[in-house]
Amino acid sequence: MNVLVLGGTGFLGLHVCRTLAEAGASVLQVSRTARSDPAPAQPGRITPMDHDLAGGGRPALARLLADADADVVVNAYGMAWSGTPAQMSEANARWVGDLVDVMTALPRRPRLVQIGTVHEYGAMPVGTAAAEEHPARPVTAYGRTKLLGTRTVLRAAADGLDATVLRITNACGPGAPRASLLGSVAHHLVDAAERHADGEPPEPLVFPSLSAGRDFVDVRDAAEAALAAARAPHGVATGRVVNIGGGRAAPVREAVARLVALSAVPVPVSEDEPGAAAGPTRAEWQQVDISLAAGLLGWRPRRDLDTSLNDQLTELRRDAGQREGPDRCV
Repeated sequence: MNVLVLGGTGFLGLHVCRTLAEAGASVLQVSRTARSDPAPAQPGRITPMDHDLAGGGRPALARLLADADADVVVNAYGMAWSGTPAQMSEANARWVGDLVDVMTALPRRPRLVQIGTVHEYGAMPVGTAAAEEHPARPVTAYGRTKLLGTRTVLRAAADGLDATVLRITNACGPGAPRASLLGSVAHHLVDAAERHADGEPPEPLVFPSLSAGRDFVDVRDAAEAALAAARAPHGVATGRVVNIGGGRAAPVREAVARLVALSAVPVPVSEDEPGAAAGPTRAEWQQVDISLAAGLLGWRPRRDLDTSLNDQLTELRRDAGQREGPDRCV
């Protein structure tokens, strides 16, 4: 299987590339700043390629897909919280339109696995798990623009493109970016451990509120869902949205507390407004029903939250030790 992964060096995209390669696929890893995987699972199976997906334009995208002659395209490219609403609209909505138009025009159409997000659902009743039929009413620019991309893909599927949307919850695990909540906490803890070893007191972690319920999924489990969608028999998941998550939600403060405990660093955590209600652009509860993923794709999450968080810390510690050099590690 030849697979083209767009956004292949991002948090999820990198793990998708690794998982596909481990399964025997030949992977073309496309990003604006392509780089060799520092920990390749299968050397030679992942080929990095520089391509400016944002600025290359439709003709360049058409050449890329024609030259790749892929069996499957996994679109992990997009703009999340760091972008402006206009940038999110360009990357998550309009650009997806270019992608499906180009794919539809190819002599041999590959399958498309589009990466969506739980934020497309918006607010959910506390204590419930949203199935794929749950109304999509996003409350953020990110969720709204990703939903537009999802609808574009589903329209293309109705017109004959073999396409599936994986609606993924909050991914965590090794490589979680510092811009994410758990990524920022993990980086703080690893930095605090180094300072603590030198006798400095750890700086506290302060948040406005950690009461929101979140459904976390290990990024490696999410990557395995992309593999399952790529391998699924023809037509099984075509034109479908499939929820990918842990299947359980818990207050974010529990995840933060587990990270602190696993780090063994005595970092104080406080909330300015521990009981604050959700604001107008925040979903207080996110949990999805993942039974369809099991039925259609044979997929279930294999890693619990503690495993994800512990592996995240382990990778960060290793990277920090490599930056400091062998003397510091000793």
